[in-house]
Amino acid sequence: MISIALAGKPNAGKSTFYTAATRADVDVANYPFTTIDANRGVTHVRTDCPCLDREERCGDDNCREGKRYVPVELLDVAGLVPGAHEGKGLGNQFLDELTNADAIVNVIDASGGTNEEGEPVEIGEHDPIEDIDFIEEEMDMWLTGIVDSNWESVERKSRSPEFDIDEALADMLTGFGATEADVAASLRSLDYPDDPIQWTDEHREELARDIRARTKPIIVAANKIDVAPAENVERLLDLDKPVIPTTAEGELALRNAADAGLVEYDPGDADFEIVGEVNDSQRDALTDLREATANWDGTGVQAALNYAVYDLLDRLTAYPVQDQSKWTDAKGNVLPDAFLLPNGSTPVDLAYAVHSDIGDGYLHAVDATSNREIGEDYELEEGDVIKIVSTN
Repeated sequence: MISIALAGKPNAGKSTFYTAATRADVDVANYPFTTIDANRGVTHVRTDCPCLDREERCGDDNCREGKRYVPVELLDVAGLVPGAHEGKGLGNQFLDELTNADAIVNVIDASGGTNEEGEPVEIGEHDPIEDIDFIEEEMDMWLTGIVDSNWESVERKSRSPEFDIDEALADMLTGFGATEADVAASLRSLDYPDDPIQWTDEHREELARDIRARTKPIIVAANKIDVAPAENVERLLDLDKPVIPTTAEGELALRNAADAGLVEYDPGDADFEIVGEVNDSQRDALTDLREATANWDGTGVQAALNYAVYDLLDRLTAYPVQDQSKWTDAKGNVLPDAFLLPNGSTPVDLAYAVHSDIGDGYLHAVDATSNREIGEDYELEEGDVIKIVSTN
């Protein structure tokens, strides 16, 4: 399962984002390091379900009238403070938790109401742009430290006639989630000495920064837009980085209201409808929330998760079925499974994603939408419904 990690300084709203996205109970408080141990939960990314092309919706638990929700893991860890890569705050614990994440959502306080240590200050007093750069810097310098501390082993290996720098670096960085392909791509983009013994601190730092960017891409969730000065949000959106305006508190309020039957709302909707009996205070709060999010197509929480998976990680959604005409599995369930695969994946890749035995016994595949057999080198597209024919 794809894993998304929530990063950020204390008190930026990470735990509220996590609670809203997973509906899990965690500590949420207005002081640093509310989160001590990492919280792991399941959230979802949203896409259009292929059942929209049929007369009836599929009825799957993760499909709401054609809005398909595909599960991913969400990780909320301790807040990061300047100097975390040197062990300040709970930095080492935080950074270690990031090694298994595929992408990072950097949750920042767009209101400027918390300082660099995560302590409350007057709204607008702190520049939220500083929180973007320092998170990247802490992650980059942390990985630089890992590279530095393990470089002696690379130098030893380089004395062997069979030495391969791609393989040696991949071995060193496997724990960080880097593959040999990542390392090869990184080395192609860098200038470096052939002999690892001649590498300088600058060479190792450049390698670490490039590997981090490739293996832990970051999207910024500009949180607290419901109280942030408009100019703060506009400045953040003008940056040459992916930034999604969000209100985690607003998303949590809507999900709670939907659970209570007060509003009609699905995660990722641009708006909501009041359908239950609400008191004046609740109506005012919902009206304020609608006004605060009107310019951003909703609370942004779902949009941030979607961007992390479908844009940063460049994934598509494919649906394996056994009955190509009814789009069902062996039990008659319509479109029961959805897999997030890298763009460029083939039916063979989908077969292996379903089960290694299915992949090993792969014979051919059928596009269930057109009822045509497709080749094993066919590149899957978003929303493809595929029947895999296998000996297993």
